[in-house]
Amino acid sequence: MATIQDLVLIHVDSKPGFYARIEDIIPDVKPGWWQVKLLVLTFPLQVFTWILDDHQIEGADFTMGGTPLRMEDIVSPVELERLEEEKAEKERIKRIRKEGGAPKVISMQDRRKK
Repeated sequence: MATIQDLVLIHVDSKPGFYARIEDIIPDVKPGWWQVKLLVLTFPLQVFTWILDDHQIEGADFTMGGTPLRMEDIVSPVELERLEEEKAEKERIKRIRKEGGAPKVISMQDRRKK
């Protein structure tokens, strides 16, 4: 689910329309709905406040004035790379443990005494 400070891509008529940053999400007076304040990354910058439910914030299709819209959470390629590296490291550690334990640590002090 998209949260505050996330970048999102707004699809308009099933096509990429514009990027925005979620500035705030506050409960609406209607239970189960939220006021989502978006900083629309256009020139000039604009601020929209949309009233959405949980499913719409999570990426479900909805309409406004008959226009189909969808909000997609965007993940930076830098963040994706970091997550992939973390996953690879966890897999490496898991494989080492499966093969017979953690790598041995040799103290440098012990080597100097010999």
